[in-house]
Amino acid sequence: MELFECDACGMAVHFDNTCCTACGHRLGFLSDRLRVAALLPDGEGRDARGQEIPGGWWRVAGEVDGVRYRQCRHYAVDGVCNWMVPESDAHPFCRACRLNRTIPDLGVAGNRTLWARLEAEKRRLVYGLLRLGLPLVSQREDPQGLAFDFLASTTPAFQEGGGVVTGHAAGLITLDIAEADPAVRERMREAMAEPYRTILGHFRHESGHYYWERLVRGGPAHEDFRRVFGDERADYDAALRRHYREGPPADWQGRFVSAYASAHPWEDWAETWAHYLHIVDTLDTARAYGLHVGAPALAGASMRQTPDYDPYNAPDIDTLMDHWLPLTNALNSLNRSMGHGHVYPFMLTPAAITKLQWVHAMIRDHRETPGPVSGAAPPGGAATTGAAAGGCATD
Repeated sequence: MELFECDACGMAVHFDNTCCTACGHRLGFLSDRLRVAALLPDGEGRDARGQEIPGGWWRVAGEVDGVRYRQCRHYAVDGVCNWMVPESDAHPFCRACRLNRTIPDLGVAGNRTLWARLEAEKRRLVYGLLRLGLPLVSQREDPQGLAFDFLASTTPAFQEGGGVVTGHAAGLITLDIAEADPAVRERMREAMAEPYRTILGHFRHESGHYYWERLVRGGPAHEDFRRVFGDERADYDAALRRHYREGPPADWQGRFVSAYASAHPWEDWAETWAHYLHIVDTLDTARAYGLHVGAPALAGASMRQTPDYDPYNAPDIDTLMDHWLPLTNALNSLNRSMGHGHVYPFMLTPAAITKLQWVHAMIRDHRETPGPVSGAAPPGGAATTGAAAGGCATD
């Protein structure tokens, strides 16, 4: 994730900020520019349907005649977003929020907090997909598009049916909002014997299922997919039942990025896809902060590192691995120094890296509008340290 810079004062600001803690300017993420910008009010107004615009019009500070923006409705009205919508776009919601098909009942105590946590992680997913230049539209705009249902297992209808099942089907990603409760998520992680379980990880994994249908199914690379990941025509339900009954094969670590990836070729793809998104975004964050771990930190690294590269536009998987392996080795060692377990509980074998290369190639082959590198604040610049008066949200 990029480290952004306030247009008004030059202060370093973060992806989720809503105002600059240094100068107080309102901030908003501009999805058409892929950056957080400082904003100035530009008067009240009405949209193309003649309805009053919540929050009014805004311009980027310093752009007197620039593009006008309005706040996403979930920003202006609900306070769970910080994205802006350009005047040329008639939709009341931003590119992330318009993907929602169902949100939880906000009249139920606690649901707003859980939903806000889900939205924060979903925006990170959407940002990454936009940076990669992948096709991304809502199902309301295109039947082949993407949609989200955020549901609560505590709803009587779901209690009778055994609860909400997290998953993907025909472009619809469903998530139980209980996943946003850290205590519930930790219990699930222990029960499922998962070394790693996060909201963002769920989103990235389920988006992998969606993009398999968009990028792989029936396309020229479909047969090659079967060569690399296996034949997805194998009975999926039977494969999952076998996985949960018997566990992964004894040699899974030599062939898969995770134990769950061994369950079925679809899960192998989705786990590898999610892992690729983890890698590029984490490396992008390290780059934004000027963090560079020398290759000698990991024996066998190839010393081909380039500190000023862009992970989202890396030419091949080897470039990413030359940075990723030393970084994760250092992160795990730092975590252990603080008495915690590994922050990165995975081991990438040559077979797993080959699959990551396949994902990398598919993404590069299907980029619609490759996302530019945002204007990051220089490494070592000032950083926000907390929420100031006026509701500034910090990363």
